[in-house]
Amino acid sequence: MTTALITGATAGIGAAFARRFAAARYDLVLVARNIERLENAAAELSLLGAGRVEVLSADLATVEGRALVEDRLADPLRGIDVLVNNAGFGQGSAFLAHPVEDEETMLDVLVRAVLRLTRAALPGMIERGKGAIINVSSVAGFVPRGTYSSAKAWVTNFSESVAAEVNGTGVRVVAVCPGFTHTEFHERADIDTGDIPGWMWLEADEIVEGALRDLRRGVAVSVPSVQYKALTAVAKLVPRNLVTKVSRGMSKRW
Repeated sequence: MTTALITGATAGIGAAFARRFAAARYDLVLVARNIERLENAAAELSLLGAGRVEVLSADLATVEGRALVEDRLADPLRGIDVLVNNAGFGQGSAFLAHPVEDEETMLDVLVRAVLRLTRAALPGMIERGKGAIINVSSVAGFVPRGTYSSAKAWVTNFSESVAAEVNGTGVRVVAVCPGFTHTEFHERADIDTGDIPGWMWLEADEIVEGALRDLRRGVAVSVPSVQYKALTAVAKLVPRNLVTKVSRGMSKRW
């Protein structure tokens, strides 16, 4: 039986990955902070066809929370075949509007947790000669806009680097870079999305399908939508100082 561990598994893209793997009869390990939401998700996923569903209540912003998940990933008797590093959050205003401690917490979840969980999972996967790591990044990482976009740029670069390092071992790594997605992410971050045009919005399920398709193809950076493929291509061609000005102007709306 294939086992997938998903962080941030009770909402948004993480929940969509969980539903997709449940439909494929995977065993699941669900990681999030809220135990009640975890238990409700486990019950729903069992009805969808998941095998054994395990829940881990862990705060990835803390040393103790990360260690709990790292230990589960490194357990040689209960190997994890797929790791989805999805947990994350955003800030609804500019860098200087937040206490520096809030920015550090974001880095702990978006960067440190991704690094440590990936490092914990890889040795067992390489030893078994198979496995996959899916790091949920963002197209925000292609433009400069505060700590969040900087952290996501790191996730994308890190994933590409690890994918190259494990090439030929049977393990694949992909960074998934969605754009605006219909989840609770923006509401929880208090980000005003009222003027975002409809064509820029994606659904979590389509992101999951695009990510898994690119993973099978060996693509290290997945931008799972035509519109965002085009936007990221343009961002690479536009002078960097212009991209910075545009992103600064967008930040002022928050």
